[in-house]
Amino acid sequence: MGDGLVFIHEVVARTHREEWARIVAGLARRCGDLDLAEEMTAEAFASAVEHWPVDGPPPNPGGWITTTAYRKMIDRLRREAHRESKYLEALILCDPTPSEPVGAVEDDRLRLLFICCHPALTMKARVALTLRMVGGLKVSEIAHAFLVQESTMGQRITRAKAKLKASKIPYRMPAAGDLLERIDGVLAVLYLVFNEGYFASGPNVAPLRRDLTGEAIRLARLVRELLPKEHEATGLLALMLFSEARADARLSADGRELIRLDEQDRGSWDRALISEGLSLLGGDRWPTVRSTPRRRFMLLAEINAVHVEAPQPRDTNWERIVSLYEQLELIDPSPLVTLNKAIAIGELDSPLVALSMVERLRGALDGFHGFHVTRAELLRASGQSERARAAYGVAIDLAHNIAERTHLIRRRNQLAVPAGYENPDITTNGDIK
Repeated sequence: MGDGLVFIHEVVARTHREEWARIVAGLARRCGDLDLAEEMTAEAFASAVEHWPVDGPPPNPGGWITTTAYRKMIDRLRREAHRESKYLEALILCDPTPSEPVGAVEDDRLRLLFICCHPALTMKARVALTLRMVGGLKVSEIAHAFLVQESTMGQRITRAKAKLKASKIPYRMPAAGDLLERIDGVLAVLYLVFNEGYFASGPNVAPLRRDLTGEAIRLARLVRELLPKEHEATGLLALMLFSEARADARLSADGRELIRLDEQDRGSWDRALISEGLSLLGGDRWPTVRSTPRRRFMLLAEINAVHVEAPQPRDTNWERIVSLYEQLELIDPSPLVTLNKAIAIGELDSPLVALSMVERLRGALDGFHGFHVTRAELLRASGQSERARAAYGVAIDLAHNIAERTHLIRRRNQLAVPAGYENPDITTNGDIK
């Protein structure tokens, strides 16, 4: 592929990352049909791939895609005579007068987010639909996030769009009284979008996708502005900011390997983001909500605040972290919460105490790579090298983030190799495969 074509494909890819959600949301607001909006946007990008190598990329690629998608939508509606009412509705695309107000927040992507999180849909459908329509993830990427087959995920998204269409749900922000019943779904979606960017999966995917983390933070800010008294929205935003502040330090200089929290250069953490996150929590932590029971994202934000406030790993207040995880277990009990509490107990008490807790979670978490990573590290810390190597091997097989796999391979290879053992991840010249 020549340099010119490489440049064109880079422009198309960047435009897709930056503009997909905005264009789909804008079309959906105009025609009230998510399927049609998505299809026409996809066709507009296909046209870009066809025409831009010949004509060159336009000065405003996003505007070109938007205009092309709108025109394709009008043409489609014109051809479908039985949808005359929809055609008349779409004519407002050519009307220079301003659109009617459609909600409390004039942001199409945020509006689309609340539509995708409508309570008529199951929670799984809300998250999947939003990852596709707002996050712009491929169906295969969403399927991996849910640990299901791609065909299953495709059907789930199709059914969700069909249900919204059949229910004739208006494309507008919900009324103030309806916002709170949708907020948990919205926050869960944003958290998953952020995590997919922070722990990106797939062999040909960058290990860190700042486009997704940035979009999740942007939308989290908007949700908090819309619902300033919803403390979970504040907690989620603070949690994201603390994580994003450490993003650059999480990868090696060449971007190929994950760097553990205790090995990161804390001087490279983004102190502006950390300060913003701490200010959201308040000077003495949630001073305005002392009478309000803490919830999941509020507690996770506090846990991360303990980490970012420690000048060095040895300064981490592990007793405080254990206490916070115990509170989280009471309100949101899950094997994953217990696993994280065990990690903290391993730092506060001993790896053997933590290991006994972790082993009891095998039945619930055996298919989760993080469970085997934790086992490997605790076995390593307690001097059980051979068992640690085996646990690392399982974790490597289950991990999908390429930088994390590289890190786990290195950690495993640092341990003594049993006599006669041939490492499948090392080539004859000593390079990692």
